[in-house]
Amino acid sequence: MSEAVPSGASEALTMTGRSLRLSRRNVDALITALALPVLLLLIFVYFFGGAIDTGTQYVTYVVPGVLLLCAGFGSASTAQAVTEDLKGGIIDRFRSLDIGGTPILAGHVLASTARNLLATSLVFALSFAIGFRPAASPAGWLAAVGLLVAYITALSWLSAAVGLLVRSPEAAGGFTFFISFLPYPSSAFVPTDTMPSWLQGFATHQPVTQVIEAVRGLLLGQPIGATGWVALAWCAGITALAVAAAGLLFRRRVLA
Repeated sequence: MSEAVPSGASEALTMTGRSLRLSRRNVDALITALALPVLLLLIFVYFFGGAIDTGTQYVTYVVPGVLLLCAGFGSASTAQAVTEDLKGGIIDRFRSLDIGGTPILAGHVLASTARNLLATSLVFALSFAIGFRPAASPAGWLAAVGLLVAYITALSWLSAAVGLLVRSPEAAGGFTFFISFLPYPSSAFVPTDTMPSWLQGFATHQPVTQVIEAVRGLLLGQPIGATGWVALAWCAGITALAVAAAGLLFRRRVLA
């Protein structure tokens, strides 16, 4: 009796396992990915927190921003991983095994999401230890985590598309700067109304601020109005565009 042909989902899980094993073997990068979020939280709370007035305890205000900042760092590494696969020729080998582009890229995205969720768990654990006291209901926790996963997924797919676009891991690494910069001109670390007037419009309406405000409100048990839906729409839109771009770029780079 012949074996069943692996489905796209099983192939994606296999590619995810491969990406996670590669991450585990790259000890330096793994330690950096896990330690950086912890260090950033401590720096913002203890170095800057005493000088910033947010109307509440600063650790309570800053935790959602640090979570998104770390998601940017973690997701951007996906671009380098995809570019290294292209440069090393491993994708051509996968294609010879009749593995499609979607499972290959989805494996990178799922692995990125798993790494980011581990870093997120560390940030949450440390934030509780230094005074973070959320007031979210079980439904609020579920919604906040779901929104974080949606944001991480969107960035990971965007990073995968960038990895297919650029020609070297070094160029892909430059994408890390852009992604990690976005939380700074947002409400991640200070209220946007404290910024210069020429910057407030962008800072208030950019997608990172919408996600941060929704996550912050959900964790603190505060009403968020339409902010949650706006944030989710941003995540869905970025994901849809990134998946479409990644599919087009994969066909041009690999199948052409």
